[in-house]
Amino acid sequence: MSQQIIGPVSQFYVSQRLKLHYVDWGNEDKPPLLLVHGGRDHCRNWDWVAQSLRDRYHVIAPDLRGHGDSQWMVGGTYEFNDYVYDIAQLIHQLKLAPLTIVSHSMGGAISLRYTGLYPDTVKKLVVIEGLGPSPKMIAERMTDAPDERLRKWIAELRKSSSRLPRRYVSIEDAYKRMQDENPHLSPERARHLTLHGITQNEDGTYSWKFDNYVRTFSPNGFDVKATQNLWGKVTCPTLLMRGADSWASDPAADGRASHFKNAEVATIEKAGHWVHHDQFDEFISLTNAFLEK
Repeated sequence: MSQQIIGPVSQFYVSQRLKLHYVDWGNEDKPPLLLVHGGRDHCRNWDWVAQSLRDRYHVIAPDLRGHGDSQWMVGGTYEFNDYVYDIAQLIHQLKLAPLTIVSHSMGGAISLRYTGLYPDTVKKLVVIEGLGPSPKMIAERMTDAPDERLRKWIAELRKSSSRLPRRYVSIEDAYKRMQDENPHLSPERARHLTLHGITQNEDGTYSWKFDNYVRTFSPNGFDVKATQNLWGKVTCPTLLMRGADSWASDPAADGRASHFKNAEVATIEKAGHWVHHDQFDEFISLTNAFLEK
């Protein structure tokens, strides 16, 4: 009798000459489901979600460029549309369409843009706090003139060029940093995310896998009109989810949900930005109910 494979299999694909990583949870005869992580995160943050859905779906979870075990880009600007291209390439190369997407934060914004561009390829979409900055935050950021935003971008890039990846003496030190970053995380989840999110340096210390340059955003700002136009082109049923304790504003209250043709909003109590970790049982229950409709 063959032994059951519990974890996923690591695979790679090429996008814009970068070698990008993803994990495949098997069950290829089932409908495809893509899990897209957020900024400074990695594909193994979805493990609990993948384990819950793998019996009914062929689950694929990529590491975005500059994250996890994917290659870092040459240069300093991780343009948002490059992330979108990478996801489009993964879906194209693996022939995943039509598919379902579950996504978080920046991964949600990437998934929304992809779906707006190719609405016929996505059957259902779950987005955890992926609408980007709130209208209030955007208004505050846009008080800077374009030339001032460009100067700030140059200064930020220069700062990133001299910023060395933080080195932790032990895995325990990195684990404590993970717990400090999100106090909602259980010790088990914090340790799991740490073990998959760090790499050991030649001197024996540990650093996070993501490229520090992913912290730097384009000086062009957040194009509200273009983004809302793409939201309006999303035709599939969409679940917009947020944590009640998060910095993210309510898309139903601030008007952003109204740009979608077929979206519902769910607010999860006692959860911050990482809803799928902070209140996993409620998250997976709502997600299952939405996907089974």
